[in-house]
Amino acid sequence: MNKTIVVAWTGASGLPYGLRLVDCLLGAGSRVWLMYSQAAQIVAKQETDLVLPAQPREAQRLLAERFKDVGGRLTVFGRDDWYAPPASGSNPPDACVICPCTMGTLAEVAAGLAKDLITRSADVVLKEGRPLVLVPRETPFSAIHLENMLKLARAGAVILPPSPGFYHHPQAISDLVDFVVARILDRLAIPHDLMQRWGADHQ
Repeated sequence: MNKTIVVAWTGASGLPYGLRLVDCLLGAGSRVWLMYSQAAQIVAKQETDLVLPAQPREAQRLLAERFKDVGGRLTVFGRDDWYAPPASGSNPPDACVICPCTMGTLAEVAAGLAKDLITRSADVVLKEGRPLVLVPRETPFSAIHLENMLKLARAGAVILPPSPGFYHHPQAISDLVDFVVARILDRLAIPHDLMQRWGADHQ
């Protein structure tokens, strides 16, 4: 059964991770409910030259073309769309991934502050016992950051910093991006072939 995954982009550095994640989810046949913050629009332009429209319908047309979403599995929601399905536990997604995740967003989720659709979606999957994966792109972490992450981990969230390994001998930035996205897909139990598994040569 194909899964429905909420993907949220916030204003931390690391939009290439978020873009690649959506691409891989759609490629695997998943349905993606996408939302992004205003700060993410700034980061997208800075890091990828991608201009994300403010209007969800315009964004959906743009991104459907970018990701070649011929099956119509991508839906873009506005961050204040309280009528969107992921705003309610009566129609929750199978999982939610905030990638990249700012420390501000992480703190709001840790405090249960469902101020917009992004943090409400995270709140819903936590209360419904479904996977929540947070990809915090910050360094170094302060004690406040770490305490918020520990609080979320104890509540059942997965804290997955984008820390690529080098044992697979990456040849390009895309290899480093794929390493992190592969770890996210693993947590979602979605098959992929982004990289060779550790020890595969010895099996």
